This record gives sequence, structure tokens and C-alpha cells, in this order.
Amino acid sequence: MTNQVDFQIIAETEDLLLLSKPPHLLVHPSKPGDSPTLWDHLRELLLYERTTGGQISLINRLDRETSGLMLVAKTYQAARYCAMAMEQRKIKKEYLALVLGHFPEEERLIDEPIIRLGEVSSSEVWLKRAIHPKGAPAQTQVSIEKKLLHPNYGAISLLRCIPKTGRTHQIRVHLSSLGYPILGDKIYGPSEKYYLQFIDQGWTPQLAEKLYIPRHALHSAALEFSYQGEEERWESPLSGDLEEILQACSIMDDKK
Repeated sequence: MTNQVDFQIIAETEDLLLLSKPPHLLVHPSKPGDSPTLWDHLRELLLYERTTGGQISLINRLDRETSGLMLVAKTYQAARYCAMAMEQRKIKKEYLALVLGHFPEEERLIDEPIIRLGEVSSSEVWLKRAIHPKGAPAQTQVSIEKKLLHPNYGAISLLRCIPKTGRTHQIRVHLSSLGYPILGDKIYGPSEKYYLQFIDQGWTPQLAEKLYIPRHALHSAALEFSYQGEEERWESPLSGDLEEILQACSIMDDKK
């Protein structure tokens, strides 16, 4: 598995840049010696803006493995406006997720609080989250796009997920808590030990047997909000690796 460094520009204005991030591309450097990150490439791409009084502000962030839409502000004013819109939940985000099993409901609002698991229980994965009454409020609206049958993975569902709040790992935690983990999820899938194995050894044939694909199948598919009086909506089709999974499936039920 290699890190991809390419990304696709979806739209650009004087103030904003919309891009679609490929999977496995780290957004920010996490330690010295990291491979080039999205931040590094944006600094090169927006060199003119940076040298003429502009800036680079990532409005929404995605995990390394999550693909799809990211919003970048190129001026202080745009960054402030978008940050306030995010805080006030005026930026609507939609994700597509491939989960194991056939999700039983056409639509569902998952309304369960989320906490870092280590605060209430034991876990070898420091960043792991869990459902718990002491957690912060979290809501995710889920609807079925397709029910599918994969020749190797069995029953899977393509879900559209709209987070009403912005908790860490929210969609992954909510879906896993119902027994429908996202395909390829190393933390919230069959066992967190697979995440520890991945950190220690990288992607191995043994992990492929348990998790099927080398990243969690979550894609930031749409962003929608009002900017300077104009309603904007941007969409990004599924990344190639997830589209290949769909193409290998037979459709049990198509909601499109």
C-alpha cells in the first residue's frame, strides 16, 4: 500500500478551495519524517495567496484513510466565516459508508453520546471512542442507498450518513455500536487488536483476511452551506477503490 499525494480540485473561488482528498493521504504532518501531506501540497499550490496576504485554513479535516471533500479557506475573512458556520452547524456534511451487513432500517437517527473509551474503560488504543452516558451528545442521520452482496465480503450496505454533530470518529462509532461496522475499520471493526497490528507491522495478508480492504470505507461525499448570500453544494463521487467494490457486487435493493 502506497501513500497517494494527488488530490482533485472540485471548485475554486477567490476565497475558497474545494478539493477531494484520496485515501491514505495524511492531512497534517504528525511527526518528523512523515511523507508529504495535504498541507505541504497546499502550501505549494497556494504560494501566491500566502505571499500576498492570504492564508491556508482547513475548515473540515478528514482522517488519513477517509477520502472525499475538504473545504479550504484562502483568506482570514473566509476562514472566520466558515469557522463560525461550522460552529453553528450551518455547514451540512454528507458521507457515504460501506458497512458489513444489511442495515435494517430505511432511515434512522442515531442519537447516542460519545466519549473517549479510556475515560470509562480500558483500551489499548488511546484515541478509541465509545457510546457512553457520560459522553458528549452526538447525532448521525443514516439512510440506505443500496443493499448489496459482494462475492467475498458477503452482505454489505451503502449508507448515506449526515452527522448533526462533530465528534471524533462519530460515524464509525455510531454504526459499529449498532453492529454494522464500516468495511475495513481497524478500530471499530472485528477487534481493536487489528489496529495495533497495523501500527506495528503495516498492512499484511493476515489483516487482509480479517478486514478485507486496507482502509475504512468512508467517503466525504457532499458539503453544503451558504456563503456570501449564495447557497452552495459540492459533491464528490466515490473514490476508485470503493467504486470497485460496488462494481463487484450484485444489488439486492437499490434506493437510488
